[in-house]
Amino acid sequence: MRRLTLFTLAAFALCAQQSQKKERDLKFEKDPVVTEPVQPPGGKAIPRSYALVVGVGDYKNLPAAAKLAFAERDAEAIYSILISPEGGNFRAENVRKLTGPKATLANMKKELETWLPASAKADDRVLVYFAGHGFVDPKTGKAYLAPYDLEPANIAATGYSMEQLGKVIGGAVQAKWKVLLTDSCHSGAITPEQGEIVNRSLLELNRSMFSMTASRARERSFESKDWGGGHGIFTYYVVRGMEGYADENKDSIVTADELAEYVRRNVREASKGQQNPTVDKGNFDPQMLLAFLPSRLSPGEAPAPKFGTWVIEANMDNVEVFVDGVSKGVIGKGTPLRLPGLPPGVHTIRGVRMGYEPDGPREETVYPGQESTISIKISIPRRRTRAALEPFEKGIDLYNKGNKEAYTKALAEFRAAIAADPKFSQAWLYLARVQRDLFQMEESEKSFRKAIEIDPDYLEARANFGGMLLDNGSVDESIRQLNAAVQRDPNHALSLSLLAQALRMKELYADSIESAQKAIKLNPRNAETHFWLAESLRMSTKYAEGVSEYQQYLQLSDFDSKLAGKMNYYVLGYLAGIGRKKRAAQRDVWSDMRSLAYFGLCDCERKRERYDEAIAYCQRSLRYDGQEPYVHYVLGLSYARRAQKLQSVEQFAAARSHFQKVLDINPDLAEADFARKNIQSIDAALR
Repeated sequence: MRRLTLFTLAAFALCAQQSQKKERDLKFEKDPVVTEPVQPPGGKAIPRSYALVVGVGDYKNLPAAAKLAFAERDAEAIYSILISPEGGNFRAENVRKLTGPKATLANMKKELETWLPASAKADDRVLVYFAGHGFVDPKTGKAYLAPYDLEPANIAATGYSMEQLGKVIGGAVQAKWKVLLTDSCHSGAITPEQGEIVNRSLLELNRSMFSMTASRARERSFESKDWGGGHGIFTYYVVRGMEGYADENKDSIVTADELAEYVRRNVREASKGQQNPTVDKGNFDPQMLLAFLPSRLSPGEAPAPKFGTWVIEANMDNVEVFVDGVSKGVIGKGTPLRLPGLPPGVHTIRGVRMGYEPDGPREETVYPGQESTISIKISIPRRRTRAALEPFEKGIDLYNKGNKEAYTKALAEFRAAIAADPKFSQAWLYLARVQRDLFQMEESEKSFRKAIEIDPDYLEARANFGGMLLDNGSVDESIRQLNAAVQRDPNHALSLSLLAQALRMKELYADSIESAQKAIKLNPRNAETHFWLAESLRMSTKYAEGVSEYQQYLQLSDFDSKLAGKMNYYVLGYLAGIGRKKRAAQRDVWSDMRSLAYFGLCDCERKRERYDEAIAYCQRSLRYDGQEPYVHYVLGLSYARRAQKLQSVEQFAAARSHFQKVLDINPDLAEADFARKNIQSIDAALR
């Protein structure tokens, strides 16, 4: 174990140096830190569990032709997934492993007939796995599992009787859940007729257990390096199934029924029908829990919106207020209008008075559970013609519908307004927004620039343009536009928030922190600003402060509003080592941001050597997006560090599964090289 510890420490140190330059985003939520093991949902519980794992490939008394290349490797893989806290959840001290020369008849008898019956109780779970050869005694026709020291000329005396196995597991061993997994009918050792007897004997052992064999009567059991670098095809899919791939209903639990169906289907397909695993369900509970994967727990439905309130005031009498194109009433100077129950997110507001230019439409944000004052200022006598205003107002109504068909119609209306009044800066802004929402980026940029050219002080246009430029990767130009807005109004909170995001992307973390803190002082309820502040704090190694800001983000954003996507229209999530951009229209913003925030919390806690908290946070991140390789990588590091701290074999097994996941998702990452080295080191230690 000491060799493993030294190697992985060196590898992790290298990873930390490499990651300092590349780490960027991910998410989390407001739930309290969980340091206790996560329990399965639905009232299920993981019982105390015992297992015997046997794998024999190179037999002492068999010819070379009978050698199995991967049986012992299969046993190691089963052992690893059984003890993993993200797998079988067996305690390592409760799993006995016999491989190669250790798998003698005497040792098998000791574990099966003495240790298991003495250890397991009525409410426990027991699993026996065997990978190796099965033989039939030609004198009696009875079937036997082949220990390492089996003598072909004396099978009855040197093999382990299937009949005895049934008596032991079925009668002597007390447990509510009993599982037998066997891969014992390989070619080159027995005839098809003998193979049929072996399989039938296994399936008829006892009706009180879940028994699954690698193949049915007269079939071969295949093994090859093509399966995970070298496995029996049956065991390969058993392990994959227990890693979560068999979790058909996505409840984070792999049941006996789910594993049986997954293994049977995939082995049959992979072998082109030549090998068909056989299951005897007997009297076992089909909902028997074989694996629990806390990282795969569903995050649940997004919480219902927490409504907010606007108090709308005006500087003149007889001002009609429109919210999202719908009239909300007429207000006067000194008689504000209170609008409770507004869904959180961005809404358009407009104030109209006869004979004057309207104030708006402009976008304002409703924050959940908060009352905000919105001021409407009417001062400029009307100068727009009816020919420009009528199509503009129709376009606004269409834009507020928020769907592609309405956007397409709105384009025509805004263009008609501009044709009637080419200096109509608001029409240019809304034309730019519609083009952006339809992903017509080049046209949108031209329209944004035209709105700003007509009215250089149009801060809403500059802020929206800066946000779009971020998504296009034009970060420098975005910073120029947002800086121009802040210079004109140092208290323009939206521009300051977006500027914090842009500066973080340029790795100007101190400037990003300053901008975010100013924005939060002006508007402490803007969740996204807390997120960008947390990111820059994390990258500045201010981990404790970063944790606080991530948690603030999660608390403030604990609702799912499709309108909220318009305020910060694009999700610019850059995972360390993996550049990515995700448009709000292409992915659920709420889920993506929470995944990113939980990762940020995980990484901060890992850097603080608080591994229990880090593991819990990374698991939550994966529940929103289980295919992020960098989250798996950091979770693997956290499990490995925790394993070193506790000298826990189970934690190393969990670390291995997440390092492997990195390779499965993207083997070309820089981090993948470290994942491979750590897998090799962990495998050596587990062996």
